[in-house]
Amino acid sequence: MPQSPEPQAAEPQAGAPGPSQAAAADRAAAHERAERMRPRALRMFPEGTGPSPDPAGSHFERRIRSFQPRRSRVTTGQGEALKKWWPTRGIDIDGQRVLDLDAMFGGLPVVLEIGFGMGEATAQMAADDPGTGILAVDVHTPGQGNLLGLAERNDLSNVRVANGDAIILLREMLAPDSLAGLRVYFPDPWPKARHHKRRLIQPEFLSLAATRLAPGAVLHCATDWEDYAEQMLEVLSAHPDFENTQADGGYTPRPGFRPLTRFEGQGLDKGHKVHDLMFRRVPHAS
Repeated sequence: MPQSPEPQAAEPQAGAPGPSQAAAADRAAAHERAERMRPRALRMFPEGTGPSPDPAGSHFERRIRSFQPRRSRVTTGQGEALKKWWPTRGIDIDGQRVLDLDAMFGGLPVVLEIGFGMGEATAQMAADDPGTGILAVDVHTPGQGNLLGLAERNDLSNVRVANGDAIILLREMLAPDSLAGLRVYFPDPWPKARHHKRRLIQPEFLSLAATRLAPGAVLHCATDWEDYAEQMLEVLSAHPDFENTQADGGYTPRPGFRPLTRFEGQGLDKGHKVHDLMFRRVPHAS
């Protein structure tokens, strides 16, 4: 039997996009729709009245992050505190300006706290030491609202809350030698070995932090994960910009100014051992 002739491809009409062009146009349109919908889906507060869902946007490189945003319900009280105080006490980490800490804190020495949870310990430290400003950064919206509410109820004028990536804050928005201290309490331990690269306390982070800490300023870490404590001690001890405040080169007893938090208590109840590490920023080489 004679074979049927092969079907012929239809000639594209003049001016019509080819298959690859049409696919690219569809992808571009889908991306544009997603970008238009994204802010409406994520933003809890009108522009300028609360923390942004993505303050740095696409201005900076994508990289492995040490934190994972947690989405949970904001209570009425937390939402009211955010709406009332965010315009004057909240900072979106957009990486587009250098903060004037002297103006922000009235000339007080400023300590940066990375990761404050629900803010109870931060508020306690601020109340106990009104002569020190605390710039507290986190990505947890309920915690941000809770800390601002605690600051209002306890008349704490020495607290500011920053929202976003602490690396961008350190690198783009803080001046050299501008910090009197740095606190990293119970950072995400990323317990699985394949996730250890996500841990915050790494040599690269320490090199960046050292440029923003004034000589003599103390980096204070605490963790209830044994292997993370060992890693912290190893990388801090090996870093040329830091020296251990402990003469024996080991961990330090929990200082009285660091409150025992609910989270820490839960770890202790599980049999976890908490380790504090306090390392001093050594003077710059002359």
